[in-house]
Amino acid sequence: MPPPAQDPSPARSGPVVVRTDPGLWFLLSRERRRDRATVPWDGDATLGHVVQSLGVPLTEVGGLRLDGRPASPQERPVPGAELEILPVQRPQEVPGATGFLLDVGLGTLARRLRVLGIDAAYRNDAADAELVREGAAQHRIVLTQDRGLLMRRALWAGAHVAGDRPDDQLADVLDRFAPPLAPSTRCTACNGELAPVAAEEVAGGLQPGTRRSYAEFARCRSCGRVYWHGAHGKGLQRIVEAARAVVGRRSAQPGR
Repeated sequence: MPPPAQDPSPARSGPVVVRTDPGLWFLLSRERRRDRATVPWDGDATLGHVVQSLGVPLTEVGGLRLDGRPASPQERPVPGAELEILPVQRPQEVPGATGFLLDVGLGTLARRLRVLGIDAAYRNDAADAELVREGAAQHRIVLTQDRGLLMRRALWAGAHVAGDRPDDQLADVLDRFAPPLAPSTRCTACNGELAPVAAEEVAGGLQPGTRRSYAEFARCRSCGRVYWHGAHGKGLQRIVEAARAVVGRRSAQPGR
């Protein structure tokens, strides 16, 4: 009886080698911010588990390559495999998204998005589980700086917002998603849509100086707040001009 055929491929051993794109290094611990790092092999761990164990939410991953070929987060690596983690391509399209939902720490960013006419829901009292449920129910992209929130299984879509300053946070969101801009069409207080309103309809709620100085007004269809191009107009215009520059630049050069 002939001996059984031998597998010509050599046995593989050792940890999983991970190569993370430098664009994602800010999510890694300092000791892993290099061209090649290793993680112990675990036969039960999927590629998704490996990525998230490094501190990188899958919402920030644009693609995985395992030993040089495209791979899905559900695959399991073999010992000694090499995993490459690629960032999300910009601008990112999220089919079916209706707008954004912002975490509790991003109230100023929410108001600035609304200045630009971008649908940005926000509550300063929402717990993580509520944000996940609301985002899924309304098909909103959850914006946060909480990586734990982005790793929740029930999350419909999400994104990590980079930057400590509102200017930097706004630039990051605009660069990533390049959303259409429609300045002065949303209420900065409640996110409702604005509609033009005749001056005489709102005159009773205005200061005399405002009534004398301005002729064009808009009112929120949801909360009734009245808007006009007042003292803050120049500051808001700077936000709009900077936003148009970011979105225009990204839209003209899609991808990485």
